[in-house]
Amino acid sequence: MRAASAADVAEPVPSLPSVITFSVTEIQFQLGKLDNPFNRTKSWTPIITLQHASSWVFGDVFFFIDFLDDRDNDPTNFNDKEAYGEFYAYFSSAKLLGIKYDNGIIKDVGVVAGVNAGADSNFQAYLPGGYIDWNVPGFVLFRTQLTAVIDDSDTPSRQKDGWQFDWSFVRPFEIGGQFFSVEGHIEYTGNSRTKDFGGAKQRDWILAQPQFRWDAGYAFTGKKDVFFLGTEYQYWRNVLGAKTDESAFQALAVVRF
Repeated sequence: MRAASAADVAEPVPSLPSVITFSVTEIQFQLGKLDNPFNRTKSWTPIITLQHASSWVFGDVFFFIDFLDDRDNDPTNFNDKEAYGEFYAYFSSAKLLGIKYDNGIIKDVGVVAGVNAGADSNFQAYLPGGYIDWNVPGFVLFRTQLTAVIDDSDTPSRQKDGWQFDWSFVRPFEIGGQFFSVEGHIEYTGNSRTKDFGGAKQRDWILAQPQFRWDAGYAFTGKKDVFFLGTEYQYWRNVLGAKTDESAFQALAVVRF
């Protein structure tokens, strides 16, 4: 999962219908050496991500689709020509019910409905739950959410009664006239699968994917929020529930529309 939304840092888009107040779309390119939990090998894995966030009259929408291929044609087929995506719709109590949270520590509370799907792995899961947006100085986004993970995959191994806690964040800052940001998410996923990885129960996992971005477009052309360079650090304890821990830096380039 990658639930850090850029909707709260976008500029208004007046040409769109009035039901949309913000809209940001990005194409990201990442390259790093990632782990295969099935055969315990590492492979250079390019990832192209289409990511979108927008704010609506009911709340916000966030989705991404990863296209990846490690070009390591091993029998496990892990990360071989894979497409994986997540979609989340957030329904805001402030927008729908008119609840005013003033300037307290809580900015908004609402419900979330998510779908996760992987093409090559035939994975599909639904994530209903709730979220809280927090007022934290310096952060334009500080969101926590707690959801169920209901596995509807067309595979012999299906997850039962899973759950997930996720924290997503965006923290921009300026140093010496240059613009930077730290953004991403950290999730804890509780599993109860019993048929994967040799019949052993899948372990709970922790996945952290913070990005450090430099606004290179502004440095080179003076135009802000268009082109970014940086790195994404991926820490994954118990990758997909297997007894494999991953720690990898990936080169990052982002074009924003």
